[in-house]
Amino acid sequence: MITVDTTVPSPLRIGVELIAVEEGAPLTMDLRLESVSEGVLVTGTVSAPTSGECARCLKPITGEVEIDLTELFAYPDSATDETTEADEVPRVGHYRGAETIDLEQTVIDAIGLVLPFSPVCGPDCQGLCPDCGIALADAEPGHHHEKIDPRWAKLADFRDGGEDDK
Repeated sequence: MITVDTTVPSPLRIGVELIAVEEGAPLTMDLRLESVSEGVLVTGTVSAPTSGECARCLKPITGEVEIDLTELFAYPDSATDETTEADEVPRVGHYRGAETIDLEQTVIDAIGLVLPFSPVCGPDCQGLCPDCGIALADAEPGHHHEKIDPRWAKLADFRDGGEDDK
């Protein structure tokens, strides 16, 4: 068993359209790698800063994501390797004569599952005015636009003293 406590740059942008861990952002890993009968069991946490924009008002937001990892990397020719499909369980690989594990896809999948699909800057964010696009948090109290049903628009001319009031 070994422990790994390191920080590495994110190899690519990890996330959804509105919020993500940007490429090059620091991924802080606190992991424990254990040799078990079927392979290498990786447990621990990975954390990283996030950035994006609020889904309601489009203001920039930042935060942090922390994921818990538990993943088995199967040894070649183990019972797990022989009884599972190639894409079901990650495998221990070999690189320059040493056994290796590739955590990239595991971390990408785990972060993608915990990030919100529609991030908001706060639970009370009111969003944008649907008529003029101003952030409702910045608008004056009682901000609204008078809407006239197009079917009644001609009658509004009579009320306002328009040209059709003959």
